[in-house]
Amino acid sequence: MLEYIMLAPVASAIFAITLIASLIAFYNEEFYARCTLHPYSVSRGERIYTLITSGLIHRDWGHLFFNMLSYYFFAFQLEAGYLGHWQFGVLYTASLILSDLPTVQKHKNDQWYHSLGASGAISAVIFSYILFSPLSKMYLMLIPVPIPAILFGVIYLVYCAWASKQSRDNINHDAHFFGAISGLAITILLYHQIIPEFLHQFGL
Repeated sequence: MLEYIMLAPVASAIFAITLIASLIAFYNEEFYARCTLHPYSVSRGERIYTLITSGLIHRDWGHLFFNMLSYYFFAFQLEAGYLGHWQFGVLYTASLILSDLPTVQKHKNDQWYHSLGASGAISAVIFSYILFSPLSKMYLMLIPVPIPAILFGVIYLVYCAWASKQSRDNINHDAHFFGAISGLAITILLYHQIIPEFLHQFGL
């Protein structure tokens, strides 16, 4: 654990804060309600802070475990091995906000709609990692066959776009999709060499 803190202090801090905030939310309904994103309120200039706090809490243990597991696999390596400390902080915080803005616009008149979870920012982390290592192997859920990260990314985006249009579950697929796009854009802005390095890995 100490090694992770030293090599990736920003990712470690975000990991710890998210765990603590989520645990508090599990047992404190008022804290849970205050932190949850409510697009109807945000679009009217209220509870703007929830664009960030909603990414620090989760619905239940399963939601928290899946997101933190995905975060663990990519965030520490991204900060320590590729992107850098303050750059990782900018990537995560900016994508946390940007991934929710389309949701605010889409549901600005839906008083009943709420959203929470770190999925948008974690999608940004994963897609930033894909830019640096497009040929590394990843797994699709429930399919135990590794595929190139670049192919995983394409499938992920197509699925998120499709699932968002279907609206058959309570998952904010828009946050996943726009988080991924934000991750790509912010990585390119922070690390201009990434495009030629990305192409070089394909022999281009």
